[in-house]
Amino acid sequence: MTGWQAVAARDNASWCDLMCRAHGRPGTFTERAWTNPARTPPFYPDAVTLSPDATAADVLGRIDAGPGASVKDSFATLALPGFEVLFEARWIHRDAPGRTPTAWTVVEDADTLRDWERAFGEPGLFPPALLKEATIVSGRTNDEIITGAILTTGGPAVGVSNVFGPDEDAAWEGVLAMAAELFPGRPLVGYEIDPATALRHGFTATGALRVWIRP
Repeated sequence: MTGWQAVAARDNASWCDLMCRAHGRPGTFTERAWTNPARTPPFYPDAVTLSPDATAADVLGRIDAGPGASVKDSFATLALPGFEVLFEARWIHRDAPGRTPTAWTVVEDADTLRDWERAFGEPGLFPPALLKEATIVSGRTNDEIITGAILTTGGPAVGVSNVFGPDEDAAWEGVLAMAAELFPGRPLVGYEIDPATALRHGFTATGALRVWIRP
């Protein structure tokens, strides 16, 4: 099912590029891959393939391929000499959710983003510049952010990433409600190492991906 898989891969690459631009390190898109010549922020790859036809040559010559380099192999088709598989995951897709009431809200300012980051567990990773192009959403208990996610709109679908919270099912319910409220009629895409919770909430797995790293 490369159709939605390709949509999800491009949306994810757009999110990676947005994150890198917010850190002052923009990447480059070609037909087959997004790549960044500078080392990207923690947890973000140096390259994302956009086509099952991408080869090692499409990515390794465009990144700093030294120790610590990472490549998101969006179709699990690459052979990367000197790299090892860090993890495997599944792309996911869901038709547009219906609207339901929610107490979640959009993060709109830097101070609230700092609270969101602390709840997520990575203070300092998400610059306020992201608020201009990504939609960061949160849920609160007793006025404290405890759950959230990031929604991106780099293509025909809404990308869902960074879903977190003490109750996984409640977190996905909040994500679906916010996506339906903010982007009605738009399908959703993303990826999960363990997609079980997303599948319980109407997503389907559309294909495999691998993330490679150079030790």
